[in-house]
Amino acid sequence: MSHSINSIQPGTKILFANVPADGHFNPLTGLAVHLKSIGCDVRWYTAKKYAEKVNRLGIPFYSLDKAVDISADNDLENIFPERKKYKSQVAKLKFDMINAFILRSTEYYEDIREIYKEFEFQLMIADITFGAIPFVKEKMNIPVIAVGIVPLPETSKDLAPSGLGLTPSYSFTGKLKQTALRFIADTLLFAKPTKVMRKILAEHGIDAGTANIFDILIQKSTIVLQSGTPGFEYQRSDISDHIYFAGPLLPYTKKKESKGWYNEKLRQYDKVILVTQGTVEKDADKLIIPTLEAFKNSDCLVIVTTGGSGTEDLRKKYSSANIIIEDFIPFDEIMPYADVYVTNGGYGGVLLSIQNQLPMVVAGVHEGKNEINARVGYFRLGINLKTEKPSVLQLRKSVEEILSNPVYSKNIKALSEEFRKYNPTDICVSQVSRLIRPLTKPKIKDEVLIY
Repeated sequence: MSHSINSIQPGTKILFANVPADGHFNPLTGLAVHLKSIGCDVRWYTAKKYAEKVNRLGIPFYSLDKAVDISADNDLENIFPERKKYKSQVAKLKFDMINAFILRSTEYYEDIREIYKEFEFQLMIADITFGAIPFVKEKMNIPVIAVGIVPLPETSKDLAPSGLGLTPSYSFTGKLKQTALRFIADTLLFAKPTKVMRKILAEHGIDAGTANIFDILIQKSTIVLQSGTPGFEYQRSDISDHIYFAGPLLPYTKKKESKGWYNEKLRQYDKVILVTQGTVEKDADKLIIPTLEAFKNSDCLVIVTTGGSGTEDLRKKYSSANIIIEDFIPFDEIMPYADVYVTNGGYGGVLLSIQNQLPMVVAGVHEGKNEINARVGYFRLGINLKTEKPSVLQLRKSVEEILSNPVYSKNIKALSEEFRKYNPTDICVSQVSRLIRPLTKPKIKDEVLIY
């Protein structure tokens, strides 16, 4: 695809933007660094907590100004105290969709208009949940590439509604049930967030038609680059034609000069279990502790990464010879040694696991993890426990099933081979070059502009 690389002029101005959360920022970093490396003028707009990371990538940084920073506190209830009133998970989800995402969209737009005064960007690349997408595309008339950093949420007549973590059914009764569920989701479950978003857009003269909250940002993007490949997505006959699979969009990592992570214990054990809850989930009782309880003093090596939360306490409590507990280990260095990955189902970790042909036990429901984990179970890349708090017994049985049944390794190996056929940076570059015409000065002739 080298022809498309040459067709992006050096100095092409591109603004990256994301909702301030790691899973929305990290997948975009590889694309940003690559576009910068081929001569684009890349800059980034997001929360202050990412300033240092963006600067390390050698990319100029714009901070949120008018926009409320939802990453300023780990607990959303400190930023939005009224969230405490909502008890059910669905009520909290709706509250978050409106307050953390939708209501921030006009604030992002105000900030971006200010940025444009000094940086006349020709294209914006943003994560798919970034609420300013319709404003930039329709009010500023600038093309937007939205990056799908979660499984594709687009509504389909072939599937249950997004957000419920339901796998597809292609039988007659299954299809009827899915149609009913889509109606319920649109008229009851997610009606309020959709109404709020449509109202905000209408106030700015942007027509969202009949689209629901999951479809508005997809429909309003010029192009959607979906992280992943068709083999990790449900079959749908009505996928929009501006959606392109980009392969696994993984965080930018520097090529290491030194040797990667290694521990002598890796030689001493036949089976290695890698466990994580990501960096956001602090409650070790959910997944880390039950996994340690299930396999302490066993013939498996258990490697835990805590994300820097409660590491010392866990080490004191679990000092068995077959346990290693670290704040952080680069996954691309440890996954090649592992046999099972126990995770709550963050999208980046799941994609890395597939890339490393590492079958999974997944246990996570919130923050959209139900959709990711439903796919892991459906494609038999691992076992989906469909809970936030699995029992010790559930974990032990699931890990043993994966170690003894070759079907999971076989499926994940096939999907990792599909992953290898996709080059995300090449795919991104070819889409960017399609959207950005070479800048030529218009010639004025008989008062008609000719390009």
